[in-house]
Amino acid sequence: MKQVQKTASFAVLHFITAFTVAWAMTGSMLIGGAVALVEPAINTVVYFAHEKFWQRNSGEAMTSALSA
Repeated sequence: MKQVQKTASFAVLHFITAFTVAWAMTGSMLIGGAVALVEPAINTVVYFAHEKFWQRNSGEAMTSALSA
C-alpha cells in the first residue's frame, strides 16, 4: 500500500511540474494541460513498473547473498 501512495504523490508532483514547464515554454494553458495529462500519466505507470522490477530484483539479490 505504501508503494501505491508513493507513486500517487510522485504523480501529483509530476503533473504540476509538467504543466508548469509546458505552460512556461509555450505560454498556453491548453498545451500545458495537455502535456500535464499525457506525459506524467505514462511516466507514472512506467515508474510503478520500474519500482516493482527493482523491488523484485533486490529481494532475489538479498536471498542469494544470504544463502551463499
